[in-house]
Amino acid sequence: MSDNSEQRDFWTDDAGPIWVEQRAGMDELLSGILDATLERANLEAGHSVLDIGCGAGSSTLAIAEQIGESGHVTGIDISRTLLDDAQSRAMGRTNIGFLEADAQTDPLVPQSADAIVSRFGVMFFEDSVEAFKTMAAALRDDGIISFSAWGAIGENPFFTLPAQIARQILGPIPKSDPDAPGPFAFRAPDRIEAVLSAAGLLPTVDVVTEQLVCADGPEALARIMCQIGPAHSALLYHEADAEAQALLMETLTDTLGTYQTEAGIAIPAQINYATARKST
Repeated sequence: MSDNSEQRDFWTDDAGPIWVEQRAGMDELLSGILDATLERANLEAGHSVLDIGCGAGSSTLAIAEQIGESGHVTGIDISRTLLDDAQSRAMGRTNIGFLEADAQTDPLVPQSADAIVSRFGVMFFEDSVEAFKTMAAALRDDGIISFSAWGAIGENPFFTLPAQIARQILGPIPKSDPDAPGPFAFRAPDRIEAVLSAAGLLPTVDVVTEQLVCADGPEALARIMCQIGPAHSALLYHEADAEAQALLMETLTDTLGTYQTEAGIAIPAQINYATARKST
């Protein structure tokens, strides 16, 4: 069985500190998607919940609010950096715990979860079928898995827009395999259905166009894009100097201004919402 050691190192040493720094902005941007993911989980007071790929704990804290003090949620992640931030945010909360573990390779307590939830946390496994088999074993017979994943690449300008602008200003970078563990590994609903079915689950996938809203304006969103995603990768690859960085920020800010609404910058995003139950 393959492991996720590269992902563990990446999210602990490289991406983790950046995500902690940008957490507030990303939480705002993805708040609607988290709400929709949790709504599909049918959470109730007293539920026991696993939050897979919990990162810095924003989803875990939201789950804790819905299940109340009679319930319990365990946030699971492979990144020590992100878990340290999550634990500091949840200090004093009695219905929250965190576990440094890999849902693909580390066993979870059988029949322990009323719900398993993940916002953008399940696209990074080397062996997705094995990961979901582990989750299925931890799910109670009447439980539900609910997760969100990015949809079609071309329908997600949060990624394509900064990639295009960075390519124009800095030049191309080597293409990555979208089918490899990464943000778009579950972009195709039929792949989600195939993986979940192979893991012994009965899946349903809803493809929804959402809005990513940044109330702080185009410059704030451009700053996030230069720290996370394709623009950040291009800056690192080309070892961009201060002048190139400033030009990229300026161009991104100007372009994002075309998405201005009364609520702030609103960018469309195609999201795959998947739910699954045990097949037996």
